[in-house]
Amino acid sequence: MTKIDASAISELKTIGFTPLIYCPDQALFNVRAGVPIVDALSQASDLLFLAKSFTEDAAYAKDTDRHAWAAHYLTAMGKAVIDDVVKVLTSRPERTKTESEEEPPESK
Repeated sequence: MTKIDASAISELKTIGFTPLIYCPDQALFNVRAGVPIVDALSQASDLLFLAKSFTEDAAYAKDTDRHAWAAHYLTAMGKAVIDDVVKVLTSRPERTKTESEEEPPESK
């Protein structure tokens, strides 16, 4: 993995490729492209903190599952934001030639 200049990180933005919450086989939502990743990660932290709080509440509230469902959706949102940021930070490997693009063995 290549290192990213720390000063350049503040310039990076989400790419918006990450879907979340499917109905039934297509994404209902996507992460929005163009959000600074520092802001996106801050939002993901807030979403996951709330999800943690709701799961604790769900452990004690036996008469309803609304806390568990709220935690489920908040976790899905937080994960999607983090996955989108990872896509920005992870460099793609260089493309190599496919077998059909390589020179035939007899010409080597």
